[in-house]
Amino acid sequence: MFDDTTSYGLLKTLENDPGLSQRDLAKRLGVSLGKINYCLNALIEKGCLKVNNFRNSDNKLGYAYLLTPQGVEEKTRITVHFLKYKVQEYERLRAEIEELKSEAEQKGLLESYHE
Repeated sequence: MFDDTTSYGLLKTLENDPGLSQRDLAKRLGVSLGKINYCLNALIEKGCLKVNNFRNSDNKLGYAYLLTPQGVEEKTRITVHFLKYKVQEYERLRAEIEELKSEAEQKGLLESYHE
């Protein structure tokens, strides 16, 4: 349940907006509330996040999830990992597109195709 994709999304989102609720985080990241809760607790346990309680104007208890220095390092590590993965994915797609274009040109299918 705890994965780099969700960890990265949480760390990136919370770095910019630490006061988001778990429900808001779940909506933004497109995952279940239960997964957000599980991953937040895992990141807190790993020392990547710390939780501050605060009271908002409605006098309801709220939380701010703050990145620790270890959390910043973890986000950096995951960012580099994702960048490498996305570049590889881009290169594979670019090669596949070129192959498809070549095949379509050979069959005369691109006469009506405009880039």
